[in-house]
Amino acid sequence: MADQWTAKLDIYLDGELPASEMQSLDAHVRSCPSCAADVLNRLQLKRTLQSAGKRYQARPEFRKRIQKQIATRPQTSAVRLWIASAAALAVLLVGGLFLAHLGELRLARQRTFSQVADLHVATLASPNPVDVVSSDRHTVKPWFEGKIPFTFNLPELQNSEFTLVGGRMAYLRHSPGAHLIFQVRKHRISVLIFQDRDMKGLSSDSGAQTELSFNCESWSHGGLRYFVISDASPDDIRQLVELLKAAARK
Repeated sequence: MADQWTAKLDIYLDGELPASEMQSLDAHVRSCPSCAADVLNRLQLKRTLQSAGKRYQARPEFRKRIQKQIATRPQTSAVRLWIASAAALAVLLVGGLFLAHLGELRLARQRTFSQVADLHVATLASPNPVDVVSSDRHTVKPWFEGKIPFTFNLPELQNSEFTLVGGRMAYLRHSPGAHLIFQVRKHRISVLIFQDRDMKGLSSDSGAQTELSFNCESWSHGGLRYFVISDASPDDIRQLVELLKAAARK
């Protein structure tokens, strides 16, 4: 791989490259075994470092022992220096554990969005992408009753560029949910809805994301977690998101 791409592999794995570069690099990685192996090695290294960060934790006995030593020893300059050093070490330890926790949450979040992208691709590649075929929200919504443990509202699409294609069951993190397909011009958009309690590790509003060559937005409302993903433009995604949010508030 050219040096310009090699320097960007870690940014690529974090999903932080601009959409145009992300798409180009993704296409290259898929076609180059050497680069694909490099990406896999870097991903495994990230996971190993995150696991190592959680391996060492201070025990309660350590704090008790320090407190006992402080109480029984005179407060000489050496002792005060030792206490200061121990406090600094404790701060560093807590900071390291906190960063490891953030890394774990970030990895779980990346995995979730990657799985959402896989659901979108698999559905579009299927000869039967939806199980209930209808542009009528009053037909699609009732179809899910008894199949998923929650209900949801669908937007009114009149006077918009969007069309409801239909829906099907979906599973994310082993949890059942609704997978709806919308269309805007020549682009298909997946809208996935799950119970928010099953999607731990995601912020209440994850905002706009880029998962490989797809644009994706996610948010929670009323105990439900919504994902919208497509190769449609960010403006199209945003318009559909606003329609869905307005319907959820009714």
